Amino acid sequence: MITHVVMMKFKPEVTPEDIDELSSLLERLPDRIHEIQSYDFGRDIVRSDRSYDFALVSVFANLDTLKHYQTHPEHQVVVKKLGGMCAHLAAVDYENAPYHQQFDADIDPWKSRNLFQPS
Repeated sequence: MITHVVMMKFKPEVTPEDIDELSSLLERLPDRIHEIQSYDFGRDIVRSDRSYDFALVSVFANLDTLKHYQTHPEHQVVVKKLGGMCAHLAAVDYENAPYHQQFDADIDPWKSRNLFQPS
């Protein structure tokens, strides 16, 4: 599995209507690009000096499906829109951990000392 994360810092002239239009374009993608396994995005709510304005997190089965997403015509519409909106854009694509901690149903995983350790 590959997780694709994009963070966007908008230009000062970007309007709330521009952001709504971007959100509408993004909402359509999972129905049109079937390689998307998980898709979430939204505006920053903390708004600190180091915050980006908007983020997208999506999951793909492998690099081939991520590449298909990146070159898909519907995604290219979003890329073009972002080109006009973003002063800075950062992305990271990483391979998900090859393990997932298994927990007993009766044990609260958040209280486990090994929450982020391989099983």
